[in-house]
Amino acid sequence: MTIDLNQWYPGDASFFAGRSSESLPMFGHSTSLKFTHPLPYGAICHDDGVQFVVVSRSATAMRVLTYDGVNDREPSEIIDFDPQLNRWGDIWSIFVPGMGPGQLYHFQADGPFDPGQGHRFNPTARLIDPYAKALAGQFLPADDGIVRPPKCVVIDCDFDWEGDRHLRRELSETVIYELHVRGFTKSSSSGVAQPGTYLGLIEKIPYLQSLGVTAVELMPVHEFPMCDCLGQKPERVNYWGYDPIAFFAPHRGYAAGADPGCQVREFQEMVLAFHKAGIEVILDVVFNHTAEGNHEGPTFGFKGLENRVYYMLNPDGSYKNYSGCGNTLNGNHPIVRELIFHCLRHWVHNYHVDGFRFDLASILSRDREGHLVPNPPVVESISEDPLLADTKIIAEAWDAAGAYQVGTFGQLRWAEWNGRYRDDLRQYWRGDPGQTGALATRLAGSSDLYQPGGRRPYHSINFITSHDGFTLNDLVSYNHKHNEANGEDDHDGDNSNFSYNYGAEGPTRNKAIEQIRVRQIKNLMASLLLSQGAPMIVAGDECRRTQRGNNNAYCQDNAISWFDWQLVKRNEHLRRFCQTLIAFRKAEPTIRQTNFLSGRPHRPGGLPDVSWFNAAGEPVDWDQNDSSLTCLLAAVPREPNSERNNSHILLMCHSGVAPREFRLPALARRIVWRTFINTSAEPPYDIYPDLDGPKPPADGPVQVDARSLLCFVATDTW
Repeated sequence: MTIDLNQWYPGDASFFAGRSSESLPMFGHSTSLKFTHPLPYGAICHDDGVQFVVVSRSATAMRVLTYDGVNDREPSEIIDFDPQLNRWGDIWSIFVPGMGPGQLYHFQADGPFDPGQGHRFNPTARLIDPYAKALAGQFLPADDGIVRPPKCVVIDCDFDWEGDRHLRRELSETVIYELHVRGFTKSSSSGVAQPGTYLGLIEKIPYLQSLGVTAVELMPVHEFPMCDCLGQKPERVNYWGYDPIAFFAPHRGYAAGADPGCQVREFQEMVLAFHKAGIEVILDVVFNHTAEGNHEGPTFGFKGLENRVYYMLNPDGSYKNYSGCGNTLNGNHPIVRELIFHCLRHWVHNYHVDGFRFDLASILSRDREGHLVPNPPVVESISEDPLLADTKIIAEAWDAAGAYQVGTFGQLRWAEWNGRYRDDLRQYWRGDPGQTGALATRLAGSSDLYQPGGRRPYHSINFITSHDGFTLNDLVSYNHKHNEANGEDDHDGDNSNFSYNYGAEGPTRNKAIEQIRVRQIKNLMASLLLSQGAPMIVAGDECRRTQRGNNNAYCQDNAISWFDWQLVKRNEHLRRFCQTLIAFRKAEPTIRQTNFLSGRPHRPGGLPDVSWFNAAGEPVDWDQNDSSLTCLLAAVPREPNSERNNSHILLMCHSGVAPREFRLPALARRIVWRTFINTSAEPPYDIYPDLDGPKPPADGPVQVDARSLLCFVATDTW
């Protein structure tokens, strides 16, 4: 095979210096091929040096600043690009012999400073490479007016993946566990050798395996500032990480080692370990704004390279702010769109991640003027990109400027965080009137949202809680948010939480209140894991992790946010409850169907795939304001080669404040049922892992306590 290297990259053939054809992405060339995604921009390693490539249309001069140490305030060398020799169109490219991995650098660009025209060039600014693969150090004090951001690190992403491939688990079979890399093991109670790091997370993989989750969704791991961007002492730390500065680089703050760039290998080791354990890795990515902020914010990257390309601007040059964070990334500009594609491919093929959750994804539906448009180029292209075909792509289908696209975001490849599911389940179990129909719709997979567009139940990522808001424990322990520690006079965070404290605000020794709270946690968790769709659990909800009523702990790098591992033992009964539910879900295709329920039998003469009844066992009247609902799911026929029969499932949900008698529907009386769940019973009788609980009376009443859920199962004998 002959490869014309000049067809791969225009202009500077030195891009290929020292590269063999085996390092190029040629599919099918060799079974031993190590497929990576080489980036066309940034710092590109060759055998005999480094090529620096950066895009800027309006710059009049470009420089590479190199450093000897991460804390150096001034560069050790300044390398000028020759506009005649090192510029190809809008691409600045220079090869520097003798350099290699570990070299520290910034870019620096001259150009017009004309905010009214969108230009904010600053010839003294030290600029983070948009394609930097790693950063090192901190923002240094800007006491002379020059912002000195972390240094970029030249990285060779080569890694022995030991034959690892993406796990490619179907979304319908996925159970997602959202966690914060640092917060999951930072507490001394974690007992890990490297707390708060990628390597520390590896040590907790056995716990995640025991729980049964199939994927971890990591809160942002691409680079963000750990202190304020002017190098001053911050009033509040950036704990969550939703403030990006380098999209291609794993966050340096989660590295156990001290060497510049060590986070790259540690992140790769973490993903490999997860894959060996059968757990997928999904990244929360923030392609909606950056930490440079608005016109008052510093210049340390995109602003100083091509401000009016990377950000959405008003006609007067001010920043559009659909993110609520001061600026908005111009995702549908061709150059930014290309950056997003390369970034996603980089994480998929150089880090083997299995998918992405897109923060405030509705911003990607806005054109370059900020208008919401159908089939926006970047959203459509992500869904059609062949190099991303094995990945999961999940949208947070709203933004901070009023866009709300739950049920309509993107095309068939896109799943969505289902905010309607969260709100409806919270309101039903809180006891709000008129929520029974909403409960049924959400249990059945939210066909009202996803079926009209040709989607499937698994396009709904069902969740009760997320990082953004109350934990599950706090949802049933507080009537109001308590964000005083954030320093914003409790004005931050959502006020619409649909929470309830059941008689005391926060922790209490009242046994009756505690009993109700535990029961409600079980009701919500059982509803989530028995619903059609793909469930997401937040780390610690299985053992009552609390944030002390803080529903916006973005700045709390302390015990408020950290996972307290003492809770696992203290609330072992609740962890067992969740563990058993997850195992049941994974074993029962009846509750993770890939088509919407229709009310028709799976086969002639069988039960309808779903039937709905009131407490009396009669067909439900959806216009009646009732707090009770019975759902009968007929077993999905077993696969031809399977030795296991699937189960019929009977759910009785009651959110009323007084006990109630239920009766089995006539359709269910000929079936031999066994209790699987009774959320009002004391452990271990609240759940039966072997599906061998007591039989309900076939003709007599079933006693259902206040605010409780019962689930019965029966093996299909066909």
